[in-house]
This record gives sequence, C-alpha cells and structure tokens, in this order.
Amino acid sequence: MNSSLTIEIGQHTSAGLKAQNQDCCDARLPPEPQLGMKGAAVAIADGISSSSVSAIASETAVKSFLDDYYCTSDGWSVQSAAEQVLKATNAWLYGQTQQSPYRFDKDKGYVCTFSAAIFKGTEAHIFHLGDSRIYRLRRGSLEQLSHDHRQWVGEHQSYLSRALGVNQRVDVDYQGLTLEAADLFIFTTDGVHEYLSQQTLVENLSGQDVDLTQAAKTLVAEALANGSNDNLTVQLVRITALPDTSPALTENPGNLPLPPLLKTGDKFDGYRVEREIHASSRSHVYLATDLASDAQVILKAPSIDLSDDPAYLQRLLMEEWIARRVSSAHVVRAAVTHGPRNYVYIAMERVEGQTLRQWMTDNPNPSLEAVRHIIEQVAKGLQALHRAEILHQDLRPENIMISPAGTVTLIDLGSARVDGIAESYTDSSAENGQLILGTAIYSAPEYFLGDMGSPRSDLFSLAVLTYHLLSGEFPYGTRVARCTTVAAQHKLRYRSVLNESLEIPAWVDAALKKALQPNPLRRHEALSEFVHELRQPNPEYVNATRPPLIERYPVRFWQSVSGVFLLIIFYLLSVISSTN
Repeated sequence: MNSSLTIEIGQHTSAGLKAQNQDCCDARLPPEPQLGMKGAAVAIADGISSSSVSAIASETAVKSFLDDYYCTSDGWSVQSAAEQVLKATNAWLYGQTQQSPYRFDKDKGYVCTFSAAIFKGTEAHIFHLGDSRIYRLRRGSLEQLSHDHRQWVGEHQSYLSRALGVNQRVDVDYQGLTLEAADLFIFTTDGVHEYLSQQTLVENLSGQDVDLTQAAKTLVAEALANGSNDNLTVQLVRITALPDTSPALTENPGNLPLPPLLKTGDKFDGYRVEREIHASSRSHVYLATDLASDAQVILKAPSIDLSDDPAYLQRLLMEEWIARRVSSAHVVRAAVTHGPRNYVYIAMERVEGQTLRQWMTDNPNPSLEAVRHIIEQVAKGLQALHRAEILHQDLRPENIMISPAGTVTLIDLGSARVDGIAESYTDSSAENGQLILGTAIYSAPEYFLGDMGSPRSDLFSLAVLTYHLLSGEFPYGTRVARCTTVAAQHKLRYRSVLNESLEIPAWVDAALKKALQPNPLRRHEALSEFVHELRQPNPEYVNATRPPLIERYPVRFWQSVSGVFLLIIFYLLSVISSTN
C-alpha cells in the first residue's frame, strides 16, 4: 500500500543565444504531511523579449507562486488557493509597471507568461497564462493541455492576448485532471516547443527509465540545434506512484489506541475527568479539567466499537482540526494542548450555557426579534467557516449553544466538509456526496440527489432553523428526505410560516420562501443577503401579502369546504323530504 503521491522531477533552463535568460522554472516537493495536504507544485514562466525587466517578472511569478501557495489555508481547495496567489502576484507586477517609466507601454513592463501544475492526491490542477505550454504523455500518446494565448494579426506577426502583469485583473485558465501512474507532464517555453516536433518529444521521453534531468537538457540542446534563438526551458514531471489512502489530519488514528471508558475522578493524558456529559454508541463526551492550566475542557472520545472505522475517526479528528483554523466568537475553539497524546480523542474549549434545543423548550413562542438575534449569530459562525472553504452540513438545535449572555456558538463540526481535504480523498463516500452526514430534516434537498453541498446548502439549513424557531414546524415537513429525484423535488411546495397567531411581516415569509427553494440556484447568493432580509424588507417583498388560506392551512381549508358541502347536502335532503 502506498500512502503518498510519488513523483520525479527534472528541469533545465538556458539563455541560449541571448545574453540574458528571462525564463524561470522551479518546483516544490514537500515532505508529508504537507505533500498530502497541499500537493507538489511546479511552475514555469517566460519573460517577453521587448521588456528589459521581464526577467524580474518571471522570477517573481515562479518564486511567489511556490512560496505563497504553501502559506495558504489547508482548508482551501487547490484552485482557490492558487488563484488567490496568482491574483496577488498579478497585482504586484501590474503595480510595478504603473510606477515605472513603462506604465504607458505594457510590452516593456513587468510581464511574463506563466504555467503551473499542482499534483495532489490523484489529481493534477493546471493553471495557465500565455504561450508557454504543458503537455501530458500517457501510454505513448502526447496531448497539449494548455491553450496558447497568442493573437495573430498577420502571417508573421502576433502578440500575447493574456499574460501575468498585463492588466489589473487576471483571467487564468484552470483545469483539473485525474492522474495515472506513469503519466509524464512536460512544461516548455516557446524557445523549445517552436523548434521541436511533438514526435521528437515522444521519442526522447518514452520509457520509464528515462533520466528526466538529462532528458530536459537533451531537448534544450536539440531545440538550439534546430535554430532556436530564444531562451529555452524544459520541466518534466513523472507520476511514479499514486496514494492508495487519503491523508491523515493529524496523527494516524491507527497508530494510537482508543481511550478506555472514563469515570469521574480519572486522570487521563493530563486531564481530570469531572463527569460524563453524553454517551452514545458512537462517542463519549466528558467535562474535564486541564491539570496544567486548571481550565475546563470538553473531551470527546470515540466508542471502542468504532476502532475499525477509520473514516469516523478521521471525522472526529477533523472537528479539532477545523476549530484550530477558524477564528470566530461563534465557532467553538479547540483547547490548548500541552504535549503529544496517547489516545485518539479531541479536546475543545468548554462553551457555557444551554443548547438551542433546550432554549426552544424554555421559550416555546419566541419573538421575531429573539429569533433574529440567534440566527444572525449562527450566520456569523457559518460565514467564518465558509471563508475557510468549510461547510458545516449539520446545522440543528443540538449543535448550537447559547450562553447566559446570549452569545450563540456552533459546537459540533463532525459533519463539516473541508474543500482542501475533500479533494484529497481517494475513496471516501462521505466526501463524494454519497453519504448524508447531517440531520435529514434540516439538510438541503441537493444532498438527497447525491450532489456536493455548497454555501447555499448551509443557507437552506439556516432557513429551516429560522422557520422552526418561528413556528415549531418545518417548511416541507419530512418530505425533503424522500425526494431523491429532481422531478420529486419540483413537486415540493413551500408552506407559509404565516398564521393568525404569529405577528410576522409577509416580507419575512417571502425571504424564508426564497432561502428554502429546493433548487439552490434560486436561493439567496449569500448568507448575509438572507440575514439582511430578515430585518429589512426586500423591495420585491414590500407588497407581499399573506398567502391564501388554502396555502396556509390546507387541511383546515378542505375540512371547512367539506363541512359546507355536507351542510348543503343536508339542506337539499331536507328540502326533498319536505316536498315528498
């Protein structure tokens, strides 16, 4: 079993016949666990010959990409992290040109082409600008993956239509590819690929025993021999082995034993157990005191019966992993640790107060303002998660705490989906949309179609929670979980939250109706938009009126209609009887 991606890299760059080499290339192959979490990266850039500062641009582009990418959040997807880095690099290069004597002539500014790939898990993520190229050689077949961003204005005249540093905003080509063992990726600047045929590339690079560094030098030499008068750069990346398993978040759970059942007074890994808070077939939760700091913490340990379920153990560890990377007053924090652990468990800061479920029991008829106060804080917690590209996926009253001061905190992150981790999974059904981890009655309809969630899925759950707080009911009852086809979901009809006993504006109901649309594309674009519309009427809803009685009380409506018909029947029968 191979737990890590294994690759070989070879590269060579030369000024060729020119006095200065404006090309640049480099690669990063970090050790585990960073290799599993962030992947290996290669990048190549080519300065434009009309600019005397283009060498600075290409070197800056490559170095900043490889350095800054590994400083981005582990929770971000590869695409998001890389594009953020490229936007920042482009802004810096563009700014340098604007502050230089070349601000009126882009062809002399800080401009370069750029191509890069990040190899993570079983995927390759390709980023491209300009006319450097990326090829893939697979089973003897060569395919050009990148598209040349060059505009021809004549038979012998052309210009770059896209490059790094040209404009204030940058448009980067991106594509994701599935890797196969023995794939060979070839990166070249135009000083090479314009003077070598694809057949030459195949002939020089076929075979698993090819020395990649020597092959890169050979290709550069052949391009020079064929008349290249430009800088020349070749990068080669061979996939020698793919990982069989997904990366571990922290220590491999298989290397640590599960903790024993604990009781009040037990001392455990530097903690003293005060009492058991909750026990189920899946986990045991304890209130404990950190003996080093005297702070109270919550310990969550897996059930002994789950020792052979690595997916569950990883999700348990993910709770603490997320809590250490999200900073918000409305998301539970991980407890401070003082040394290595001897068992599989997580330690979280204790959140004072009661669950929202208990609060609802104590406050069965909350005011609209009280509901707004709670929902706005839950939304802030969700927004903090979304900024880190994390979906909560299990929003329900039991997972929300309210302190005596009224502060609302999300406390359970065990069902969360982290984009940067999910794309590393090789075989986890939970990370591929095949397993619904959240509570069905609060989950968005798209999960029941097998789709991946999105921030709008958390928005749906937040709107269900809002609806339930206001009415004690659910907008679609229990029907959503049974609608596993698009056709079935089209038949879902929103049931208005308005009734005679609730003093709620019609425009609030309209905001809920939009957030609770079965089709996620018809919901609000952002959580903030929904929260705003709970306080300020959307102009589209200002003239909203209460829906007809048949929509608000369908059962009562038809009972009344049946009663009227029954009275009419009795009346007619009495008339007929009296006539006879």
